[in-house]
Parts: sequence; C-alpha cells; structure tokens
Amino acid sequence: MELDPILLSRLQFAFVVSFHAIFPVFTIGLASYLALLYGLFVKTGNPAWERLAEFWTKVFAVVFGMGVVSGIVMSFQFGTNWSNFAQATSNFLGPMLSYEVITAFFLEAGFLGVLLFGRHRVSPKVHLFAAIMVAIGTLISAFWILATNSWMQTPAGVEYRDGVFHVTSWLEAIFNPSFPYRLAHMVIASFLTGGFVVAGVSAWYLLRGHDVEANRKALSMSLWLLLIAAPVQAVVGDMHGLNTLEHQPTKVAAMEANWERESGVPLLLFALPDKSTQSNDFEIGIPHLASLILTHEWNGEVPGLREAPADEQPPVWITFFSFRVMVGLGLLMIAFAVAGLLLRRGGRLYTSRPFLQGLRLMSVAPFIAVLAGWFVTETGRAPWLVYGMMTQAEAVTPSLTGGMALFTLIGYVAVYAVVFYAGVYYLTRVIRQGMTEEGEVEDVERAMRPLSASHVPYDDDFRDGYTTRS
Repeated sequence: MELDPILLSRLQFAFVVSFHAIFPVFTIGLASYLALLYGLFVKTGNPAWERLAEFWTKVFAVVFGMGVVSGIVMSFQFGTNWSNFAQATSNFLGPMLSYEVITAFFLEAGFLGVLLFGRHRVSPKVHLFAAIMVAIGTLISAFWILATNSWMQTPAGVEYRDGVFHVTSWLEAIFNPSFPYRLAHMVIASFLTGGFVVAGVSAWYLLRGHDVEANRKALSMSLWLLLIAAPVQAVVGDMHGLNTLEHQPTKVAAMEANWERESGVPLLLFALPDKSTQSNDFEIGIPHLASLILTHEWNGEVPGLREAPADEQPPVWITFFSFRVMVGLGLLMIAFAVAGLLLRRGGRLYTSRPFLQGLRLMSVAPFIAVLAGWFVTETGRAPWLVYGMMTQAEAVTPSLTGGMALFTLIGYVAVYAVVFYAGVYYLTRVIRQGMTEEGEVEDVERAMRPLSASHVPYDDDFRDGYTTRS
C-alpha cells in the first residue's frame, strides 16, 4: 500500500498543533490572572494574594516552557512538509510570524525573567509591571497568530498571481472577515481554561483542607469569572457561527451534517454521516432548531454539503462530532458557573463536596473543548489550505514521500511523549507541593541567592559559630 504524503503531513501538523495549542490557551488566561493577583497584593498587602500569585507563577513557568518547546518546530514544517505553501504565502506569512516574535515573544520572554526571578529583587510595583507585560505579551501573540490563521480561513487583501500571494492591503489581510470573531472566541476560551483550572485545583486543595483562606479566594474569583465568561462565550460563538455561515457555508453544512440546502433544518443531536452515500444514518434531532440557531429564523435556509463537489467536501464525521463535543462542554461550563452562584447564595460554595469534586473533573474540560473547536475549524476547511484559493494537495512539498512523512510523524510523537511526560511530572509535583507559606518562600529564595562576600545566606547563629571556631 502506497503511503499518502498529504494525509500523513496533515496528521503530523494536526498532532503538533493539537499538542501545542493546549499550552498557550492556558497561559494566556493564567497570565492575566497572575497580573490580577499581584495587583491585589500590591493594593492590599494581604499575604494570601502573594501566596496564590507565587504558586500560580510556578505553574505558569512550567506550562509556558512546554508551550515554547512544543511550538518551536511548527514553523519548520512549513519548509519540510508544506514548501509550496510557504513559498506562495511568504509575502504575508513571513512578516506576520516576524511581527509575533518581535512584538510578543520578546516582550513575554524579557519580562518573564523579572516575573520568575525578580521577587524581593525589584519593588512590588515593578514586579506587578512585569506580570502585566507578560499578560499583554500573551494577548499580542494571540492577535498575530489568530490573524494569520483567520486569513487562511477567510483570505482578504491579497491577489494570487503566478502561484504567489501578493498583499494588496495589509489592513484587509490582517483584519479579515473572520478575525474579530476568532480572536474573541479564542481569548475567552483562554480565560475559561485558566478559570476552570484554577477552580479545579482550588477545589482539590479545599477538599484536603490546604490553605483554606487563599484557596477560598481563588475559587470565588474564578467562579465569578466563569459566570461571566461562559455565557459570553456562547454569544460570541453564535456570532462566529453567523460569520462562518456567510464565508464558509460548506463548513457549516459539515458541522450540521446537512446534505441538501433546506429550510427549517432540525438540530441533529446524533447522527452517523456517510460521505459515500451523501446521507445520514440514525438521525435524532430537534425540528427547526438548526435553522433557528444558524440563521435566527424558524424556517431559515441552511446550505447543504452536496452543493460542493465530493472532492471539496470536508471530512464530515470528525467535523460533525467535534462540534457537538465543543458545544456540549460549553453548556456544561455554563451549568457549573450557575451552580456555583446558587451554592454561593446558599452558603455552601466551599463545603459542597459533590460540587468541588465536579470542579476537579471540569479542569480538563476546556482543553478538550479547545481541541474540539480546532478540529472543527481545520477539518471543516478541508481540502483547502487557503480557503477557496489553495488546496492542501497544491501546498504540499513536491519531493515529499509518504515514507519520509511517516518517519517524521513517528519521531514527533516519540519526542512529544517525552516532553509531555516530563512536563506533567513537574507540574504534578508543583501542585502536590501546594502553596508555600510566606516565611518558607523567603527561606527558599534566600538559600538560592548567589554566594558572595556581600550576600552570604547565613544567619547570626551560624556567623557566631563560625567566628568562634575561627
């Protein structure tokens, strides 16, 4: 059997992007949370805020490192597996990735050093400033990356001549039709991810009775965030859906497994799409609801997959089910946020063991939802790499063989398995260790200071004993 280099290259890039995506989506939300914690500490002087900030800074450092390691190889794949794409889009893609590095990565990396190692070495206000700069850097990074990906989904501001994309308007290319919705959707998803992770870890600590004061504060803050962000995400998702219906109707048809353009389309809760027969098996749906959600009209018209040639139809099965996983988890997030409000009013927010245990389990839900959303976004675009302008077959490296693609795919899986294991191992150790009391933190930092004549980490007893022995 001949190995397909296009399919294997798609699997390779999908694996790398999926592995990498779970880290930035967490660090973006967590960076803003850290800035808030350090701000509260500077304003109030309450050591509980400082303990929370120091603990989550350790978590941020591990996750940020895993994100850098897992993401640095993605750009190399443009040259190894997708050289035609890299050459064709170089006028746009090259500057965009450079802007991300110059405006975001340097900002994050520079101030991250101050954030991680500057405690008690700079003033609290300078330390807070570093945390704010790191948070802004993560958001700027999201801006450029999502602008680039959105352009691939809804290309604008370019002309495609002689196999090369020429930028005619940078404003139109960057602020392409889907970009505002994708940026808002992803940033809110990052806040939801950070919020549920903080809530889940805080709930676990409360169940163990660890630093109750600080973790009550963390749980309360995160649940207020989730109560706002989860419903807002549903509204933004609806707006994003309307935009996708306008610019990528085939993707919407695949999301709903709708084969014929019809009015009053039901919302399918379950079905088994069959691309070979261009139909579904075992449909279970709610009449008219898909039309109402997608068009805001009871008998709104929804496009069908058969309007596109068979070779231009996306893989329906994975798009259909990934969309339902994403939406289902989103509704579950709203339910937990509302449940937290009800328990808060009943005075049982910090003592309801079923709710706290549920929050522990929900800490992984945003990651699954983000991955499901990316699957919808990327598989729903197939077979286009630049929607409507360049296919995946046209973009792949001409000299690439199936064997070469399989070899590198296996290599990536093996290396990333080691990275993931090491990262999870250290992250688990940090979480199990918990928050260090203020005095203990100072002792640890004093012990880590460099040994020098002007800065020797000994106390008076040690000094007196040393003098006596001398």
